[in-house]
Amino acid sequence: MATTYTISDLAQEFDLTTRAIRFYEDMGLLQPERTGPGGRNRSYSPRDRTRLKLTLRAKRLGLSLNEAKDLIDMYDSPRDTVPQLQKFLVVLAEHRQQLEAQLADLQATLDEVKTHEKDTRTLLSKASKSKA
Repeated sequence: MATTYTISDLAQEFDLTTRAIRFYEDMGLLQPERTGPGGRNRSYSPRDRTRLKLTLRAKRLGLSLNEAKDLIDMYDSPRDTVPQLQKFLVVLAEHRQQLEAQLADLQATLDEVKTHEKDTRTLLSKASKSKA
């Protein structure tokens, strides 16, 4: 018999709320088997566990859930891996460009803060000397 996981198992393992896991399910990232009265009980397969792990990795990289789903879905297909890897490179390159732009914006803001700090210290020094 194959190993299965409950929603609580996955929530505990990945330090997530069950609500987050249900959200990933609603996004189509996970597809648990439904059992029990009215299909209320979820039974997650090792495939679901792997997809959740990959989703969280993609999130840490800053990818959107839609980007993560597209990439993960590609790996589920039995097709050649070359197009999958090419797509992954495109997504990573776009994301890197976004991060580099954000980094440049942050650096500009930090430089501006440093300038204001220097100017304020100069004004404070002059004000202190004029009172003395």
